[in-house]
Amino acid sequence: MAATLYFTRHGETIWNAENKICGATDIALTPRGHAQAEELGRALAQQGLPVDLILTSPLVRAQDTARHIAAATGWPLRAEPRLREQNFGCFEGSARNGAAFRAAKLCFAQDFGGSGESMFRAAARVYALLDELRAGDKTCLLVAHNGIARIVHSYFNELSNEEFAAFGIRNCELRTYHF
Repeated sequence: MAATLYFTRHGETIWNAENKICGATDIALTPRGHAQAEELGRALAQQGLPVDLILTSPLVRAQDTARHIAAATGWPLRAEPRLREQNFGCFEGSARNGAAFRAAKLCFAQDFGGSGESMFRAAARVYALLDELRAGDKTCLLVAHNGIARIVHSYFNELSNEEFAAFGIRNCELRTYHF
């Protein structure tokens, strides 16, 4: 049985720098984002963590981050579609701190204007992956997104709706969770 799970968010994108919601929109890393991912890869290689596999979102910003980490550590990587960022529908490209988006994030069954993915649906796919990893014997590093970070964190920690909606991590921040 896997005992430890590592998680990181992709490096900076231009929409991150502009305080916009990326969501399922496939946005590339900035030069700074590539540098953040390379730096994280070097740090992880120095730490010698016992990682068996990197699982990455199929979106380019996460895949490029995972490739930098794999190049520095030698860890194998595989795309995992369930790590794709939540689709925030009509809010993608808008301000991350907008009042309408903050309110919408508290409505877990709604799908962000009819074109997005509800918090419940996103959590269902990520929780299913985490259940599989918990039952497995590999120590994995997940490379994904801020919305996915929120869901992963809620799998391991009891959160109020407000705490869940407000949770976030920085680009290339490393989190450690124990099953």
